Amino acid sequence: MFRAALDLFAAKGFADTTVEDITEAADVGKGTFFNYFPSKEHLLAAFSDMQLAKLQTAIEFARQNQEPMPSFLRALGVNMTAEPARNPSIVRALLQANLSGNVVRDLMRENHARALALMTDLIALGQQRGEIRGDLPASDIANVFRQMVFGTLLLWSVYGDGSLSARIHTAFDLLWHGLAPRLLSPNEGESSDRQGPSPGSHPL
Repeated sequence: MFRAALDLFAAKGFADTTVEDITEAADVGKGTFFNYFPSKEHLLAAFSDMQLAKLQTAIEFARQNQEPMPSFLRALGVNMTAEPARNPSIVRALLQANLSGNVVRDLMRENHARALALMTDLIALGQQRGEIRGDLPASDIANVFRQMVFGTLLLWSVYGDGSLSARIHTAFDLLWHGLAPRLLSPNEGESSDRQGPSPGSHPL
């Protein structure tokens, strides 16, 4: 049912796909559908739950291992977008559902909050190891990382080609220069203290 629904969302659009369409495509009864999902909107929430579980597993692995944080975060970005890379319609359906009603938006907001909390813990771990700059709140860095992944994913969904992994790698390369620990010489530190931030400078 989940796969059939995604295909229909891509072909007909989220708003125009009915539960009957989904059950017919999946060759199941309507009652079977409601045994698993309260509404078609909850199909998208189920995908979000799957992604959240994947994130939690990855972060538990990071806590138990010493993989360098740069390579771990890069791989995390690629792995979290692996399923959408196989089916761009997921991204388009999520966007359409978020724009069209509160049901999915409220469910997704809850999952986004949980994901941000997990990512904040991960960034804090990197800060403790000295692999991520410690002069910014872990939650701010976690949010920027997630915005990088989701923003890249959203822009890629317009094309739906095979470039998603390369786009994630490029975005991460650019982002990491702002996340890596700053190693300033004493003179540079004094100069910064006297002059303040340069015009147009960005905290990351």
